[in-house]
Amino acid sequence: MDITDRKKIVFFLIFLFDIVFSQQTVTGRIVDDGGENLSSVLIINMSTDQKTSSTSEGIFSIEASPNDELRFVKAEFTRVSTRVLTSGYNPQLLVTMIPIPRDVGEVKIVKKPTGDLEIDSRLAAKVDKGEIVREAVGLPQPVGKMREKPAEVKQVLLPILLGSLDVQGTYDLISGKARRQKRQYRYDDLQEHIMWVRNRVDNEYFTKAGIPEERISEFIQYSFEAKPQVRTYVKAKNLSGVLLRMEDTMPVYLERLKQRKQQE
Repeated sequence: MDITDRKKIVFFLIFLFDIVFSQQTVTGRIVDDGGENLSSVLIINMSTDQKTSSTSEGIFSIEASPNDELRFVKAEFTRVSTRVLTSGYNPQLLVTMIPIPRDVGEVKIVKKPTGDLEIDSRLAAKVDKGEIVREAVGLPQPVGKMREKPAEVKQVLLPILLGSLDVQGTYDLISGKARRQKRQYRYDDLQEHIMWVRNRVDNEYFTKAGIPEERISEFIQYSFEAKPQVRTYVKAKNLSGVLLRMEDTMPVYLERLKQRKQQE
């Protein structure tokens, strides 16, 4: 074995050591603003897209590297983010999540479902007084979202072929910033669409169908994935269409939920 081969092996071992030992297990407990443990909180490592959930005692653990962003998400709570310490020493985290104030103008539905989804969708719908006021006054709705547009490969390469260089766009692609932006935007849009449904449909509508209250958001996300047309209706703000299509996904989701409980 010559010197060059030895250098390659040494470099590889150092690189491997750095990857393995830079990661650590971050643990902690999640509570609400009253100090009560929060279960079923979704914890996401935004750098690796690894996910886990908190236990019934609010305890969680997840693998992370220094400076990774950990995000904590639970329906009806303001999401929380924190960074893994670069010093390599992370004491057990105590994460406090604040409930999102509920709109007192929302009307809780007490009528029983009829079995006719066209009627039930109107029964399940919550009154959004803010939206009614906007429509009555004729206030303009915002067009698109005010957020930075991620760099695209073709938009960066074309100027290069024409003799110019988009420095910022090139950096965003090479550094991975554009990829992280797209992933973040997809996640934000998903959460926004889930909350759009939850803000307009009473929990009782789902629980009477057999879906546990703590899994309503999970079911809505499953419906988006199993039947993309559901999300199309969300984007069109057509609640009746959303509920009609989600009805098709309920039996499959409930069966999977039943099988999951049997395996536990």
